Amino acid sequence: MPMTITEKILAAHSGRESVSPGELINARVDIVLANDITAPIAIKEFERSGAAKVFDKDRIVLVPDHFTPNKDIKSAEQCKLMRLFARKQEITHYFEVGQAGVEHVLLPEQGIVVPGDLVIGADSHTCTYGALGAFATGVGSTDAAAAMITGELWFKVPATMKFVYKGELQPWVGGKDLILYTIGLIGVDGALYMAMEFVGDAVDQLSVEARMTMANMAIEAGAKNGIFIPDQKTADYVDPRAKRPYRFYSSDEGACYAEVVEIDASKIEPQVAFPHLPSNAHPISEVENIPIDQAIIGSCTNGRIEDLRIAAQVLEGRKISPNVRLIVIPATPTVFRQAMKEGLFDIFLDSGAVISPPTCGPCLGGYMGILAEGERAISTTNRNFIGRMGHKNSEVYLSNPAVAAASAVRGKIASPQELGLSAIN
Repeated sequence: MPMTITEKILAAHSGRESVSPGELINARVDIVLANDITAPIAIKEFERSGAAKVFDKDRIVLVPDHFTPNKDIKSAEQCKLMRLFARKQEITHYFEVGQAGVEHVLLPEQGIVVPGDLVIGADSHTCTYGALGAFATGVGSTDAAAAMITGELWFKVPATMKFVYKGELQPWVGGKDLILYTIGLIGVDGALYMAMEFVGDAVDQLSVEARMTMANMAIEAGAKNGIFIPDQKTADYVDPRAKRPYRFYSSDEGACYAEVVEIDASKIEPQVAFPHLPSNAHPISEVENIPIDQAIIGSCTNGRIEDLRIAAQVLEGRKISPNVRLIVIPATPTVFRQAMKEGLFDIFLDSGAVISPPTCGPCLGGYMGILAEGERAISTTNRNFIGRMGHKNSEVYLSNPAVAAASAVRGKIASPQELGLSAIN
């Protein structure tokens, strides 16, 4: 029976020859992830169950990233609870401040997630790891607790929507633009409880990091997971990092898809998602005069070294508008160190930006850049819901790093081409 890559991974982890959309299965998980918001709930449920030990101390990953370094007493207590549990259970992959970073950038970077894995995380953007050819999905804290005890979890096999991107990408267009365009096309529930499989010569052009951006935002279309067929770029990324053996899966010819959506990527411009939904996407050429108060470059969506390099290319030799605050947030200590080594920090600081330690920060309205009433931000994050980054009467516009950087310079939402920049070097 021909299967999609998602179905193959789920079949392999449930000990079955094949699975079909809609079936309920019990599957072995490779990694269970939680953070400083979701882990405390899971830990309390774990302890309430009477369990003594996690199923495998090497398969649990705990990352304090949402409110760290701790912003207040409550966040400090949350992190303390997680820290003590990690010590008690001798969790191998517990990341303290200084080693921690934004979880969905950290795990691929550290080789903890590998192709062919089945990964669950008590965070909706766990779907990021589909960029490596893994089945990865967000779950609730109670489900995370159950998996920490048993090493298994039940799933309903999702149907798959296949997205075929064709053509050469325009200048300054990357994974963020492809996924914003796609969400705008199908809506925030257009792939509800489905797998989004991304293929085509346009996505073949993308780096693994850019694919992570796309998989990261599959949840913004309601998807269960987003996934790419692994290729040589995947192997080049994974081989120096992998902590375990891995397996490449691919979709069979003749596999059944709920829908196949073909997209001419050569016609896609840099996209900007207007408030208050990621699906409210517009091409940059149609964005009129929209002044901003703040620009954010970072998060699990666009806080990788590739993103910072693009932003630095736009900012080099330029000053941000005196009316704008630009906050740059490297996603992990490794990204932080690399950006510093390459001189990117000098470019950011010379432009007038502030550099944050690795943290989720303002993405979820945590701290490190909260918006006041009436303020407007452009951000490389993944959500722009009402009140997401601060006051309920503030506004968040989503974009790629190049557009965010150009907007910080211009003081309004702008394309890098308005600064005379024709293409990424």
